[in-house]
Amino acid sequence: DVQLVESGGGSVQPVGSLRLSCTVSGYTSSSGCMGWFRQAPGKEREGVAAIDSDLYTSYADSVKDRFTISQDTGENMLYLQMNSLQTEDTATYYCAATTRHLANIHVLSPLAPDHWGQGTQVTVS
Repeated sequence: DVQLVESGGGSVQPVGSLRLSCTVSGYTSSSGCMGWFRQAPGKEREGVAAIDSDLYTSYADSVKDRFTISQDTGENMLYLQMNSLQTEDTATYYCAATTRHLANIHVLSPLAPDHWGQGTQVTVS
């Protein structure tokens, strides 16, 4: 079974930084992608960043140039470096994995992932 466990959330002041980590186990897809999603209270879940098997990255416009997704396949880790955090970034952040190939226009769709972590809270205030 695929298991995704997030860590690194917390509270930070505006313009601060946080790095989220996702420990990945059981994920063996060579054509899928992994990503970070978030959900704020009263809002729908949205895609934040994704990285595919070719290491091509995609970002939501709202986080472009502030967030960076990366992975360490040797350590089975996925990361999200978040800089210049804003109050609007407050949300529960989820690590997610998709086992099938997706066109780039779909990698940030919350309908895409097959597996989800439990989420980690990020509060910017």
